[in-house]
Amino acid sequence: MSRLREQYENEIKDAMIKKFGYKNAMEIPKLDKIVVNMGVGEAKENAKVLEAAVKDMEAITGQKAVTTKAKNAIANFKIREGMPIGCKVTLRGEKMYEFADRLINLALPRVRDFRGVNPNAFDGRGNYALGIKEQIIFPEIEYDKVDKVRGMDIIFVTTAKTDEEARELLAQFNMPFAK
Repeated sequence: MSRLREQYENEIKDAMIKKFGYKNAMEIPKLDKIVVNMGVGEAKENAKVLEAAVKDMEAITGQKAVTTKAKNAIANFKIREGMPIGCKVTLRGEKMYEFADRLINLALPRVRDFRGVNPNAFDGRGNYALGIKEQIIFPEIEYDKVDKVRGMDIIFVTTAKTDEEARELLAQFNMPFAK
């Protein structure tokens, strides 16, 4: 069992019950999944760019990435329907906790001028979205082999009903929120 999962089972559940007064164990919010998404706009001209992005994503998450295709055509961006324009990975279970652990304890502290993540990036339903400007903050990425610095979106989907509950859950996981 991963370190973060054990921490959740042993400490965080009790702390959440104490703070919010849940009567049922199933009411306690938990991390449902983490979705890592990388939009690669340059993929429309060069397919190799998307392959490199997929490779980076797979190295970071330890799971196979799925290419995302354009839902509809946008003439101004020269995108046709069905063109591959990005990749994503949905993490659940042990891999999710491992990734969250690496993100919170290894990757985020390596961000330049890091003052904490935005505490207001919740969607109103207990999910948290986080944008990262460069993939090189992850220790799995070798700096010399990076062809281009790409950003990504990381979405933490929780079973929390409110943003306050989700914020507390992520704070218990030591998510470095800006003060």
